[in-house]
Amino acid sequence: MAKDVFQAIADPTRRAIIDLVAEEYKPVNDIASQFQISRPAVSKHIKILNECGLVVIHKKGRKRYCRADTRKLQEVIEWANRYQKFWNQKLDALEAALAEED
Repeated sequence: MAKDVFQAIADPTRRAIIDLVAEEYKPVNDIASQFQISRPAVSKHIKILNECGLVVIHKKGRKRYCRADTRKLQEVIEWANRYQKFWNQKLDALEAALAEED
């Protein structure tokens, strides 16, 4: 069952993993060495990222290599853009109200 991309990026460890593998393929052991959690815990995070399409895993021999596939993040960008105008209007109104108080 594929995971939701929003659920995947909600976790700071998973966001850090995406950052680590955004530029190039990296072995899972190299990724795990960057965190203060166990290797199985990192593997679980990678599995979630893979299930939602944010990370691609290639096996070469006994090693697994990961790389980010950030095209799936486009969903997040599109969702956030819908609310940008709304929040800009609210913040402009707040700024105006605060200016009136001064």
